Amino acid sequence: MFTGIVEETGKIKEFKKLSSGTKITVECRDILSGTKLGDSIAINGCCQTVTELSAVSFTADVSDETLRITNFSKLKPGSRVNLERALTPESRMGGHIVQGHIDCTGKFLRIEKLSDFYNMTFEIPPEQSKYVVNKGSIAINGVSLTIAFADKNIFTTAIIPHTYHNTTLQDLNQGDSVNIETDILGRYVEKFLLLNNNNRTIDENFLVENGFV
Repeated sequence: MFTGIVEETGKIKEFKKLSSGTKITVECRDILSGTKLGDSIAINGCCQTVTELSAVSFTADVSDETLRITNFSKLKPGSRVNLERALTPESRMGGHIVQGHIDCTGKFLRIEKLSDFYNMTFEIPPEQSKYVVNKGSIAINGVSLTIAFADKNIFTTAIIPHTYHNTTLQDLNQGDSVNIETDILGRYVEKFLLLNNNNRTIDENFLVENGFV
């Protein structure tokens, strides 16, 4: 489990395609402190297991399924990635609950600079839009962000200068693919509501009848 607070940006050293899956090596520094084989590290928000370790890098074995669901297939040597070690009992919960399980990829649409702050707008698959709500949380490439505005499958996040300058959000170009993990709490609420209402579709009438609107 993670918080979506990026600890460090690393650089892809090697992206080696195998007969099944890929071996990915990431150069980094800070997150190697205390890390051992078998530990979990989120790379662009995707939980991966450390299979090899050196003084300046770690390696993870990426499955074909992960390549299919995430934007990992677009990585290459030199690409920068967001990195976060898994939570410990002493960690502060600075972001929100992030599992490191990517739901889909989205598309970066545009950025608007507002004084020192930034508005960044993204598009996600329509079937994921129900999990995106105003003032809710979302993880983009592993960064915990608050949704400032949502309309169907387009949403905008407000980025503070610290987050922008200390993550790979600053590297995004229009049309780039990003890893998306929606808030797991919303999925639990959806399932409980559906189970208690004979798997009825959650629509506006449903929300009115149950006092949510």
